Amino acid sequence: MTVSQIMRKMIEFSGRNLHDINHFIKVWGYAKTIGELEGLDERTQKTLEIAAITHDIACPLCRVKYGNTEGKNQEKEGGPLVREFLSDAALDADIVERVAFLVAHHHTLEGIEGADYQILIEADFIVNADEMNASKEQIAKFCEKNFRTASGRALLRANYDF
Repeated sequence: MTVSQIMRKMIEFSGRNLHDINHFIKVWGYAKTIGELEGLDERTQKTLEIAAITHDIACPLCRVKYGNTEGKNQEKEGGPLVREFLSDAALDADIVERVAFLVAHHHTLEGIEGADYQILIEADFIVNADEMNASKEQIAKFCEKNFRTASGRALLRANYDF
């Protein structure tokens, strides 16, 4: 499956929840942009983009099962869900496993290894900062502590003027 086909499948999976759909499309757009600007190789870029599209795959289940979409609940449920979701995608097993790892850790800010993981964290925060109405101070503090890519920092600063 291509990234575009996975995008279409994820939109269909989301059950017309426009908030969820718009969120992952925005995260994918930032992740794609940061990854390309940072010069990721083709395989890592594809893995990143698939992870960005599917990073919140557990949200519908978490709303029903836990009554919320807290990050730790998403991480707990996301890995198995994304493996099943991608089971017919004709992707190499290592890509599916890396995507599952990223989905299962996208709220964990410690021990980040790999450009794909770092960029997913940054792209998700850029979108979440807007959705949470974060203050400039909160954004600047998160950037200083957690952003590592020059492109992610530049995009965050361009959006939030801090």
